[in-house]
Amino acid sequence: MKVIVLGAGIIGTASAWFLQKAGHEVTVIDRQPGVAQETSFANGCQISVSHAEPWANPGAPLKLLRWLSQDDAPLLFRPRAEWLQWRWGLQFLRECTPARAAHNIRQIVSIAEYSRQTLQALRAETGIDYDCETRGILHFYTDETEFSQSLAAAQLMRDLGCPRRSVDADEAVRIEPALSSIRSKLVGADFTPTDESGDVYKFTTGLAHACEQLGTRFIFKTIVTRLLTEGSGASSRITGVEVIDEHGRHQQMHADSYVLAMGSFSQPLAKRIGIDLMIYPGKGYSATYAVKEPTLAPMVSLTDDGHKLVISRLGDRLRVAGTAEINGYSRALNEVRCEAITRRTQELFPHACDYENPVYWSGLRPMTPSNVPYIGRSRYNNLFLNTGHGTLGWTMGCGSGRAIADLVAGRRPDLDFRFTGEVSGNAAPTLISLPARG
Repeated sequence: MKVIVLGAGIIGTASAWFLQKAGHEVTVIDRQPGVAQETSFANGCQISVSHAEPWANPGAPLKLLRWLSQDDAPLLFRPRAEWLQWRWGLQFLRECTPARAAHNIRQIVSIAEYSRQTLQALRAETGIDYDCETRGILHFYTDETEFSQSLAAAQLMRDLGCPRRSVDADEAVRIEPALSSIRSKLVGADFTPTDESGDVYKFTTGLAHACEQLGTRFIFKTIVTRLLTEGSGASSRITGVEVIDEHGRHQQMHADSYVLAMGSFSQPLAKRIGIDLMIYPGKGYSATYAVKEPTLAPMVSLTDDGHKLVISRLGDRLRVAGTAEINGYSRALNEVRCEAITRRTQELFPHACDYENPVYWSGLRPMTPSNVPYIGRSRYNNLFLNTGHGTLGWTMGCGSGRAIADLVAGRRPDLDFRFTGEVSGNAAPTLISLPARG
């Protein structure tokens, strides 16, 4: 069948790969001049299955109150006169109960582990070079209370089959010697040897090239303005996509099935046809530094719990990313937040990098209140959702693409996850709320 994929980030490109491999005729549409130009361009680069706790957890509400007045806070909520933001915020608070957080962790870990296995197989099949490191992820703590509270989450991850173990400060430095400069401040860490890191932009670019070799058509500099519909109830379907091409011409494109993978921009497009996705943009920041002294820069991917930063070595570069700003669709850089990233990185690795010439970037993560994405069929029988992956698009991307290809073919993927569009009584024990009619 003919399938149109809307969006060419890691989610859309992975969807295109598995759809093309299944024998479909695939076209990918994106407004940017190439793949992975938005949220997938310069993120934290971690495949963090065992550290994939949702932002919504029992400790989050008090932290949010404390951070409201801090311009460099890890999670910053900027109240706006915007109904979606407030609805999203209220749902976020509802997801902060212990029961909901544990439920969401199970969902996230299930799709994330499936995705890591899929990535490993895809890497072996295609040979894509993307500065991959398979040395694990070390999540370190400089606050005794935070470390004590992390022990329960680590145990839950182990219960779910993730080999995440808690270690003391000395062991943390043995795992990553570059942390020796802050040894006196470390109180402990979690280490998962099976987690990975790698440049998502390089991977997505390589995967898109592999897709094109199989016959996938990519159309860039093209804005999707509207989904065309017909029918009602169970017979409702998408009949086409209205676009404006790079020359400013309005066109319609048609297929048998459609996959919506436009990240934060999925929400307004879906809203126009009555699908109310609870997705709000969370602006994340990153800084990329040239490594000057390779032996002083980390090789193990790191998570700095106190500052909510992730750190990944990408060959001769060091990528540091994090924070979330709930403040609309602007990607404008906040100098205070940028400087905070560099200040903290220099504290950790004072002589490792060129801190005079950082490359700053921001991207809009498509955040659901629970951090659990929408993957599955919408209320239109030929429109499939693959969006809302928040901070974990790279972690979940390949598995999400593989799953959506199965769902388009009418097969249920072989993992314990409640896909969008499923009803109570199906195989998976939990449910992502179905999109409501707007």
